[in-house]
Amino acid sequence: MKQTIGIVEDDPNIRDIVKAYLEKGGYHVNEMESAEAAWELFQQAPPDLWVLDIMLPGMDGYEFCKQVRQSSQVPIIIISAKDEEIDRILGLELGGDDYLTKPFSPRELVARVKRQLTRWEAMNKAAFPADKEILQVEGLILYMEERRAFWNEEEVEVTAKEFDMLKLLAQNPNRAFSREELLVKVWGEDYFGSDRAVDDLVKRLRKKLVDIPLETVWGYGYRLREDGVES
Repeated sequence: MKQTIGIVEDDPNIRDIVKAYLEKGGYHVNEMESAEAAWELFQQAPPDLWVLDIMLPGMDGYEFCKQVRQSSQVPIIIISAKDEEIDRILGLELGGDDYLTKPFSPRELVARVKRQLTRWEAMNKAAFPADKEILQVEGLILYMEERRAFWNEEEVEVTAKEFDMLKLLAQNPNRAFSREELLVKVWGEDYFGSDRAVDDLVKRLRKKLVDIPLETVWGYGYRLREDGVES
């Protein structure tokens, strides 16, 4: 799966150039012209790395960086026409991982993106060794042996039944399960309660994992959507 880069830049010429070089480098790119649009993306489907301009209309890059760092350590590369030392220091102190002054070489930016993503992957592997069984769908990550659930890089406390439901749906992305199927597979064949238990559990998961693409299949049941995977 391609890694996704979020470009936040109000100059369309710079956006187009950066996007072209990143796509040539093998990355998927989401481009935005404001921090407000970027914040919406961050809450719904955050990219693997941000390329962030500082001087933006409305919310500036410093404030966006500060808000992101309240809940995520995803890499941020700041690009800015401000080349004073105090500007670079402020950008790094607010959570930027790298700082590139305009005008810059697009090839150098791609190299820095690669370096930051390599560093980020190494940190994650150190925290969670690769030999452990992992399920991942969109922003959901399940560590099977430890029965730990993460949503958009934040650990979420889930009950045993909630984890079993997430596991089943994550193992079968985009497949629609009926309420009856879910009762049997999650609660067991000897469960004689109402299928209302399924609805209640889904409601709790949606509250804990805000914006998770856990969709209702009306008149039938539920599915966990994964973009780019056929049903």
